[in-house]
Amino acid sequence: MTTRRHFGLFTAGAVGQLAAASKEMLVYVGTYTRGGSKGIYVYRFDPTRGKLTDTGVVAELENPSFLCTRGNRLYAVGESKTGMVAAFDIDGASGKLKKLNEKASGGEAPCHLTSDKNGKNLIVVHYDSGNVSVFQLKPDGALGERTALVQDTGTFGPDKRRQDKAHAHSVNLSKNEKYAVVGDLGLDQFIVYALDGAKGTLTPHSAGKVKPGAGPRHFSFHPSYRLAYGVNEMGSSVNAYRWDEATGTLTDLQTITTLPTDFQGTSSCAEILVHPSGKYVYASNRGHDSIAGYSVAGDGKLTSLGNTSTQGKTPRNFRIDPSGKWLIAANQDTGTLVVFRIDEASGKLSPNGEQAKVPFPVCLKFV
Repeated sequence: MTTRRHFGLFTAGAVGQLAAASKEMLVYVGTYTRGGSKGIYVYRFDPTRGKLTDTGVVAELENPSFLCTRGNRLYAVGESKTGMVAAFDIDGASGKLKKLNEKASGGEAPCHLTSDKNGKNLIVVHYDSGNVSVFQLKPDGALGERTALVQDTGTFGPDKRRQDKAHAHSVNLSKNEKYAVVGDLGLDQFIVYALDGAKGTLTPHSAGKVKPGAGPRHFSFHPSYRLAYGVNEMGSSVNAYRWDEATGTLTDLQTITTLPTDFQGTSSCAEILVHPSGKYVYASNRGHDSIAGYSVAGDGKLTSLGNTSTQGKTPRNFRIDPSGKWLIAANQDTGTLVVFRIDEASGKLSPNGEQAKVPFPVCLKFV
């Protein structure tokens, strides 16, 4: 048995131990189905070389803009006015998907989703209608009955054009899965809902605040689950929070920009992820077309590591592989996946020369 020593918020040797794994992985890509895109694509990823191999389309679906996986199941939203969510079984050998079923998601423009560890509940958020659905999952992974449909409520932000109503944009579960954090761009809040996993219900519990007009988008827990980080789409900023797992509350620690101080153009944020080691945080800029990197101090506050070009336009999403060695950026408007090596000692990103073409990539998931 491997013994790990814990120093504060970080696990010594975590990245090195994970990096020892060299098993080939699958990378599923959710897209917007325009400009030739047909739905969900899959690539094989060699973590020893950071190389992507195209395997092709594995599911034809309208606008599968965000995906989540749990074991050998994959779930995808269909981001449209009517709103749909679909369940698939993954063939680990071929990467192919077998559709189990699909259902109306319960709102307009579903844009993010997650499931609990036991595969009992699937939570879906809707951007246009600003509400959150919970579905029971059947033993075979198929979608069961919808058990909850909750409307985000609160005071709208000051931007009359973008914040005219609630706009739920993401959902993340706490470690104990008693809480679901929903980033709402329209309400300028990271809303914390209490989740009853047995009943599949959500109850408003607390909220993390941001600067008025910042427009919260995505959220990422630190692996210690004592910290959390939220990225603000409109404000091009990151909020660092202290997370209390016992009480389900976020305490603001810091707000830091995602852009260089001399940047004068228009940009908005999309994704945020904490590195598996807990030592670094990364966020994507659409417009500046870069990944902003940060080091994490012992108190959870961030220090900028600078910005790295994604070598394409509109990096909508990116994903870090389980080893912590690689980051893949999805450039939506260039139609490219670009692979970066992550320096374990510094957190800096460097392109390894590997790129793959896929039309309008929006979301990446490793399996």
